[in-house]
Amino acid sequence: MKLLNRSAVSLKPTAVFVEWANRVNPDEAMTLEAFRAEGSIYLFEEVEQEGDFGQWLKLHAVQLFENELEAWVEDEDLWPSTRDYSLFSQWFDIEPQLVCFDVSEQPLMRADLNVL
Repeated sequence: MKLLNRSAVSLKPTAVFVEWANRVNPDEAMTLEAFRAEGSIYLFEEVEQEGDFGQWLKLHAVQLFENELEAWVEDEDLWPSTRDYSLFSQWFDIEPQLVCFDVSEQPLMRADLNVL
């Protein structure tokens, strides 16, 4: 087991996101439960206090929001016109994870996606 020098945020879509996603991409409609089962986790620079986490999140909320929108539909014209921290926090349940462990024996794979 290895301790990573990262913290993380877990994003679980809320009903608001699901309603939007099912409206803009009805051929791939899913239930809230299915969306939440496929939530995302983002690793970032290690923080020591939850207040530091909140600061980081406010700085990167728009990027995270846009990444989640793009994962569902690439046409930005279908995205909400306002993409700020307030809307982001309505569309996702946000759970901070201050400590990350890697329990795999496999080496980490890294593929730069030009996201953050």
